[in-house]
Amino acid sequence: MAKKICVDEGRAALDAVRAAAAASTRPSRTDQATAVRYLLQLLVEKAPGNSVEMRVPPFGAVQVIEGPRHTRGTPPNVVETDAETWIALATGAEHWTDAATAGRIHASGTRSNLSDLLPLRP
Repeated sequence: MAKKICVDEGRAALDAVRAAAAASTRPSRTDQATAVRYLLQLLVEKAPGNSVEMRVPPFGAVQVIEGPRHTRGTPPNVVETDAETWIALATGAEHWTDAATAGRIHASGTRSNLSDLLPLRP
């Protein structure tokens, strides 16, 4: 992740995404991207490391959790989800097991269960 998102900017984007959901409309791409990246940033701060890659295409991907570093090709521990699911998981609006059971989380590898790290409570 390139630029660090300040708390005020991240929270404003999350508020805009929540307001759009409450109005049953789609959030702006900018708000959604900022919210996703802000929550990924919080995940990195909470669980720094390089053993799991968390992907939320097309907005971002980060490496987290202490452990063996992966440097080439597809990492052995990958979690991928869409923006809406990531925001719901990270904010506590949805539980990991519910999203996984519904097929909205694609996780592979022995370290790919992030349920103990969520929600982030931004």
